[in-house]
Amino acid sequence: MATVRLSFSPAPVHVRTARLVGVAVARRAGVAEELLDEVRLAIGEACTRAVTLHRQYGLTELVTVEMSDSDSYTVRVIDHAPIEASVGLTKLPPDELADESLTDDALTTGVGFALLAGFVDDLQVRPVDDGPGTEVRMVWPVTRR
Repeated sequence: MATVRLSFSPAPVHVRTARLVGVAVARRAGVAEELLDEVRLAIGEACTRAVTLHRQYGLTELVTVEMSDSDSYTVRVIDHAPIEASVGLTKLPPDELADESLTDDALTTGVGFALLAGFVDDLQVRPVDDGPGTEVRMVWPVTRR
């Protein structure tokens, strides 16, 4: 099992790099060609969400992306934002995402989860084990050559 780790400062410009690396690793892992656009979009959304939370809370810690290819292609995007800022938005129903009182950052994060659910069949969002933050875990099937 190979693992690729990428850490970057919470700046939107680095999201593109994470997407490019994620798709390259997915292709190498054996993810079907027709799923690569979904992989690219999902990694972009998860990283954008992490960057948004870091910027919203003034955090300078690095956003971490881990990609591994054991029996499936797994991507973990880890942020360090307060857990209540992240997990509460995973439960927003679509009609609440249209609420005009939501901040731009909250709306971006909530919509990101809605999009992720559409791109990834196996999606988990959970608190990180060792401190504040959340892990967005996404899994895609692979075919071995």
